[in-house]
Amino acid sequence: MTVRPIRIFGDPVLRTEADPVTAFDAELRALVADLEDTVRVPGRAGVAAPQIGVSLRAFSYNVAGQVGHMINPVLSDFDGEQDDDEACLSLPGLGFPTKRALSVIARGFDQHGEPLIIEGTGFLARALQHETDHLAGTLYIDTLTGDVRRQALRELRRVRPAPQSR
Repeated sequence: MTVRPIRIFGDPVLRTEADPVTAFDAELRALVADLEDTVRVPGRAGVAAPQIGVSLRAFSYNVAGQVGHMINPVLSDFDGEQDDDEACLSLPGLGFPTKRALSVIARGFDQHGEPLIIEGTGFLARALQHETDHLAGTLYIDTLTGDVRRQALRELRRVRPAPQSR
């Protein structure tokens, strides 16, 4: 079992668009195993490959006791809206109301290159959207607007102050 450390806000890998997976080989299966081991830590709902320092389009999820993964996801069929609190392992200690689609369909592949479709509603839909955003170099705070965004940026500066020049 390999639980990989989570990269924290400020690490450039979190702001870089991840590369598509092109080889469904033993190296990818090892990455998926690490992602799934890492997401099994209590309190975790999802981990994207960039969060463990790997710039590939892959993520794992752990929702309602179901652990899974997806490679090269594409989201479609967004429906409805939910506006619940969202948090991120790469922004520890922060959480803000975030608008997401209430349901979504994710299409991609499993670790063996077989087509995979996940129909998510509620919290699973939120997790699929959150993790797919990571693969585009987007953090949930980037989707916030108005007063919630201003509050999030203030709180982020408070917990992660800018480096001081000498």
